[in-house]
Amino acid sequence: MNLASPFSISIVIITILAFLGLPIGLAMLAGSTLYLFLVGADMGIVAEQFLNGMYSNYVILAVPLFILAAEFMNVGSMTERLLTFCNVLVGRFRGGLAQVNIVQSIIFAGMSGSAIADAAGSGRMMQNMMTREGRYTPSYAAALTAVTSVIGPIIPPSIPMIIYALVSDASIGYLFLAGMVPGLLMAGLQMMQVAITARRKNFPVEDPVPMREIPRITIRAFPALMMPVVLLGCIYTGITTPTEAAAIAAAYALVISVLLYRSITLKDFYGSLYTSAKSSASIGMLIAGALVFNYVVTIENIPDSLRVMLTSMDLSPIGFLILVNIILLLLGCVLEGTAILLIIVPVFIPTAQALGIDLVHFGVVVVVNIMLGLVTPPYGLLLFIMTNISGSPVRDIIRDALPFLFWMVVSLVFITFVPDSVLWLPRLLGYQG
Repeated sequence: MNLASPFSISIVIITILAFLGLPIGLAMLAGSTLYLFLVGADMGIVAEQFLNGMYSNYVILAVPLFILAAEFMNVGSMTERLLTFCNVLVGRFRGGLAQVNIVQSIIFAGMSGSAIADAAGSGRMMQNMMTREGRYTPSYAAALTAVTSVIGPIIPPSIPMIIYALVSDASIGYLFLAGMVPGLLMAGLQMMQVAITARRKNFPVEDPVPMREIPRITIRAFPALMMPVVLLGCIYTGITTPTEAAAIAAAYALVISVLLYRSITLKDFYGSLYTSAKSSASIGMLIAGALVFNYVVTIENIPDSLRVMLTSMDLSPIGFLILVNIILLLLGCVLEGTAILLIIVPVFIPTAQALGIDLVHFGVVVVVNIMLGLVTPPYGLLLFIMTNISGSPVRDIIRDALPFLFWMVVSLVFITFVPDSVLWLPRLLGYQG
């Protein structure tokens, strides 16, 4: 690559601006605009790509709606009731609260689609419950909350899968189905690791919930437990699109919290709108910057050049997937997941298609990689979130997270080499890939 070429200059500008602290979406807009100026292109292309990409993709609307649904759950009492229900299921075993942390992540995975929302919402409550009276160390509770939160975007619904569908044209509905088995596999391995550690470190056994209390707790949690059923039922029965289902999820969470649980005030409602709007604007700006930058990448013919280069290497589909896993795992240590989805992954998609790799399978592999990036140093966004919540040094959280990271990598290897583990459920419900 010519270091004085317009494309090289734009990459340098993007890197410098991001390093100086400018949001990556704005940095990409600035670098892409500079590129168009240097090559003498019409500067209106920036607005054209921005508007066409943002307003012609109906699926993008699902992102702020799922974020809003998660906010309504967190400010209401849905989260608290679900945690109490999870305690009924697994709290009586040794290390029960740690197992509750994993089970609640499975349940919340069917509601918010965001790892960060799970960590900041139910994760904060789990941190307080686990560290109360010295049951668990703050670093272990924080590490467990971080690694369990990544289950959320793997089991449907999933904001990263929505963004992947945006760049790949893969079916959102089948992507959601494909995430079920990998997500449950990862959760199962995490529960196994907790059981092993609980015996070795003699974790506490919680007082069992009296049998007479179980029906009452279940009834209190039942409306909240129905939210994933309503959401996924609307999608897979064909009643709604995934975007419309996201709107139903947000409305359902609001109605249940206001009318049934009576736990959201007008101030809470405004706060939820404000917080979700900020998060949505941040993601929207990142998508906008990536759309313009991807136009620049297409002009430079980089996807086709990479496809030719990888084809010349005579890689098998499995060899290509191994290479992509290595690249994404390394990038996940230093880059934010949404940026990887919007900038890096589109470059790999033409090669994946040329090698006959199913794009639904590829999407799940990509999303699992990106979720691993949330809990791997030095970037590991969830590690820093849990550091703020728990007050534990990030090095202690990383130490306690390492055994879980091992099993997460095992899960990634399994779904990479056994595509049927990912595609079995979609095919069962009509997927032809």
